[in-house]
Amino acid sequence: MASLLWLCFLVAILHPSCFTITTAKQTYIVQMNNHQKPTSYLTHHDWYEDSLQSLASTNPDAILYSYTNAYHGFSASLDLDQVEALRQSESVLGVYEDTVYQLHTTRTPEFLGIENELGLWSGHTPQQLNAASHDVIIGVLDTGVWPESKSFDDAAMPAVPARWKGECEEGEDFKPTVCNKKLIGARKFSKGFRLAAGAISKEKESPRDQDGHGTHTSTTAAGAQVGNASLFGFASGTARGMSVHARVATYKVCWKTGCFGSDILAGMDRAISDGVDVLSMSLGGGSAPYYRDTIAIGAFKAMEMGVFVSCSAGNSGPAKASLANVAPWIMTVGAGTLDRDFPAYAVLGNGKRVTGVSLYSGKGMGDKPIELVYFNDKGTGSSSNLCMPGSLQPDAVRGKVVFCDRGVNPRVEKGQVVKEAGGIGMILGNTAESGEELVADSHMLPAVAVGRKIGDEIREYLKTEKNPKALLSFGGTVLGVKPSPVVAAFSSRGPNMVTPQILKPDVIGPGVNILAGWSEGIGPTGLEMDTRKTQFNIMSGTSMSCPHISGLAALIKAAHPGWSPSAIKSALMTTAYTVDNTKSPLRDAAGGQFSTPFAHGAGHVEPHKAISPGLVYDISTEEYIAFVCSLGYDIKQVQAVVNRANVTCARKLGDPGRLNYPSFSVLFGKSRVVRYTRQLTNVGLAGSAYDVVAEAPEGVQVTVKPKRLVFKKEGDKMRYTVTFVSRKSNSDDLFGSITWKNAENQVRSPVAFGWARVV
Repeated sequence: MASLLWLCFLVAILHPSCFTITTAKQTYIVQMNNHQKPTSYLTHHDWYEDSLQSLASTNPDAILYSYTNAYHGFSASLDLDQVEALRQSESVLGVYEDTVYQLHTTRTPEFLGIENELGLWSGHTPQQLNAASHDVIIGVLDTGVWPESKSFDDAAMPAVPARWKGECEEGEDFKPTVCNKKLIGARKFSKGFRLAAGAISKEKESPRDQDGHGTHTSTTAAGAQVGNASLFGFASGTARGMSVHARVATYKVCWKTGCFGSDILAGMDRAISDGVDVLSMSLGGGSAPYYRDTIAIGAFKAMEMGVFVSCSAGNSGPAKASLANVAPWIMTVGAGTLDRDFPAYAVLGNGKRVTGVSLYSGKGMGDKPIELVYFNDKGTGSSSNLCMPGSLQPDAVRGKVVFCDRGVNPRVEKGQVVKEAGGIGMILGNTAESGEELVADSHMLPAVAVGRKIGDEIREYLKTEKNPKALLSFGGTVLGVKPSPVVAAFSSRGPNMVTPQILKPDVIGPGVNILAGWSEGIGPTGLEMDTRKTQFNIMSGTSMSCPHISGLAALIKAAHPGWSPSAIKSALMTTAYTVDNTKSPLRDAAGGQFSTPFAHGAGHVEPHKAISPGLVYDISTEEYIAFVCSLGYDIKQVQAVVNRANVTCARKLGDPGRLNYPSFSVLFGKSRVVRYTRQLTNVGLAGSAYDVVAEAPEGVQVTVKPKRLVFKKEGDKMRYTVTFVSRKSNSDDLFGSITWKNAENQVRSPVAFGWARVV
């Protein structure tokens, strides 16, 4: 039985679609109709306990969590008969199996233009902005925190806001006194994980981060300035988060086998009641209808309470329709590159010098070329070409450089496999899936990662050369790389398969080779045998881009405390840019071609402009409810998503694409005409006037009425209607844009066009 559980855990880690653990009893999340609570019960928890005992004939101790903010209901350990009994009750909206989500695993401030806040915030002095930022609290749901990190220094920070209700929980290796005026909260949620893992895991019950991921994301969002930061000399400089003066609260919901939905929901529930302003969640588990999506349901309530929710899009690119966290009330964040690189070189025996990347910092290989080997035994079923554990024979590897194909197992693990087999170096070659995307790693032996084209050249050299050799060398840190940003190949892509009428991802942010704080409880590679310690690490993933946007949202919240989460999202989206530092359209690392909104959404975030966007697309909770009512869900499913038992769906949008979203996704079906009306709110100067510019692909006609909007006062709202007409069918997705512009602002919305897309 133990081996079966362990196998399922491994599958869940490698394949997020393995969501559940098969046992006689397992965790279920039960959503209750809170309006049916009899007045005789003092609390909802009392009602849940009694309901569980009477309906499912089980001990009330079976309840793991009672939820009150992000969700109305509880999670409990149940068998199938008990689940069925609960589902028959009118007071129960739904019963869902616990879901396992996975983590989506510094020069950034300079790259984004916020290294010096002077002059950035129009109408605000730096002192005013700093003071306002002290009142903004970012909640990070992740693997916990390493509180001793210098990035949590609270020097010169004022007292914690009086409204804060959170705390630092004590753990086996965590004392509440380690928190301060910067790190103002640290909690842990492990009941779902513990029930599934049983005796398999020996992880300590503590908010402390033994993984590194949570410390990296929280310091990216709001870390204090730390001088002379680097990873073994790489990316040396001042490390700082996006919102340097904001407060941080961490909620440990992720453990070695993943992040369980019951724990995530408990973390969101507590974060909302604690008083966070921003929720940052670098985790996900694929797409599902919103009524079955724990994160989407919790995020809806957070949005309703005024909390901005930022989530990673996922690392399943470049495959189409691979997105996670696609609900329109969530900011869905993809990943791009910085203008910084870590070059490394391989000189082949034929004299050719090729360039790749690496963060290797140890002793070099000397100056003599070494024999290069590649075990590409096609058709034998061998995994030697991938350098999987146990796949390399020491007699064939000892003293040599090994060429390994990228894919399947972690990049750093491949290097360790080569080292354990006696190899002294590795060249890691991309395949078609990763294209030209280069991700640097802190390998345990000399190693260089190369793109697909160079990888294929080396594979050909190995095939034709009788005595292939290679010499590896390392070039440190290089700035000003062009082109940048480039969309990361791993960044998950649209279209949105849950609601195709909503274009996702929303934006991209820096997510490749990001330097941020790290846990000293684990080495930089995360491998068990890596005993090196570092206060900072360089990581890649949409996990890294998500907290960038969370921190930027906190800055906007500080400057505009009255703005809704939707207004903040709109500001970040409509001011994003779609050209790189060579003035060319953004490119895709997967193949080098131009990127599309299915990869980069509205574009790469631009903080300078987002603070003063001119106009915003605002969305009320009631409009979001009308959107959910338009999805074809039954009334119980709608009530489950919006956490309201009295919703009747008297108002519907008809077409989900009518939501007042800052982007458009137009689906042509039987009708060749699609018409949407949007409403813009003036957050700029009184008397501002805007003219529209529409860009459309060949075969599509776009008409906007009126063509000019004049806002008499700040806060004025004006509508426009856009009509899309398809002149001919197209098997490919095409793209355009609608931009409202004047001398000061360009408010741009990307448009995706699809024909008879099957969902």
